[in-house]
Amino acid sequence: MSSPEIIEEGAEAAKAAKPKSKKKLIIIGAAAGVVLLGGGGGAAFMLSGGSAKAETADSGHAKTEEKAAEGGHGDSGGEAAAGKDAYVDVPAFMVNLRSPDGQARFLKLHFMIVPADGIAPDTMKEKLPLLLDSFQPFLRELRPEDLAGSAAVFRIKEEMMVRATATLGDGQVKDILIQDLVQQ
Repeated sequence: MSSPEIIEEGAEAAKAAKPKSKKKLIIIGAAAGVVLLGGGGGAAFMLSGGSAKAETADSGHAKTEEKAAEGGHGDSGGEAAAGKDAYVDVPAFMVNLRSPDGQARFLKLHFMIVPADGIAPDTMKEKLPLLLDSFQPFLRELRPEDLAGSAAVFRIKEEMMVRATATLGDGQVKDILIQDLVQQ
């Protein structure tokens, strides 16, 4: 092979490679466009809020009270509705902690009460002032050292259950779910 033949073969190979690279470029560009459109559509769907789904779910069903009144399916009222997944959300409150050095320390506590089966959440809400009044002395006597470690939440929860049972009676509170426990 002489050098002119090599140059000619190299030129032919370069010409043949250019159309392939244009095809690759077009395919890559099309794939990138599809990915961008799909991502944009997915983002728009997620950010839309899903209000269409809520309207669809409500449109085919009568209200719970209407169905229960007609003898159809639905919650029949007080005790059945109070059974599962009934929570009483207690607003967050703050108490002072006892600090040996005299420095101001605070505890912010937010929890939910799970009424026992057959106890209506509204009944529990009516007794909430009594319950909070029974928790206050205990929480105000806590020291920052009492809140150290993973067992602290368990101890606080157990003491709150004991006080809830003493205040409301046996079988009234199924559980206390601590949502936030922040010490400052």
